[in-house]
Amino acid sequence: MRRAHFAMLFTALTLAACGDGTLRNLNDSSGSPEEFDIVPNRPLESPANFAELPAPTPGGANRADQQPLGDAVAALGGNPAALSAGSVPGSEAALVNAASRFGRSDGIRQTLAQEDAAFRARKSLFNWRLVPDNEYNRAYSAQSLDPYLWLDRVRRPGSDVATPSARPDGS
Repeated sequence: MRRAHFAMLFTALTLAACGDGTLRNLNDSSGSPEEFDIVPNRPLESPANFAELPAPTPGGANRADQQPLGDAVAALGGNPAALSAGSVPGSEAALVNAASRFGRSDGIRQTLAQEDAAFRARKSLFNWRLVPDNEYNRAYSAQSLDPYLWLDRVRRPGSDVATPSARPDGS
């Protein structure tokens, strides 16, 4: 009898180990397209002069493709052509000059990415936990602020700081 119980337990554990931990909906036919994944293209337009069409570029953008960033800029009254210019437009030159008055580094994004990776690696050397959480939150926890603590401090009587509404505290 004992062997039968052991065999049944062993079989159950073996079958449980074969699963990938996700639940499956057997009523849904796999392989069917998701209706929300389909994004319609813009309507096709024929130009006035076919000689002005750009040469096709494999893997490049199509004129009928969606361009959500450009559409948002146009909807807000901006110039979507300025997005693809690549350089700073003349109307923003004063802002860029003011922001870089103390100097700037062209490779700042790569430098910051390397320094951040080294900082997170140093902080996570002996920071072992049984329940893993976000590596970013662990490394920068000493530099983070409690938003509800500061909201309470700013909203104290006598404070002249206007505060917007905040989302409810999750705790």
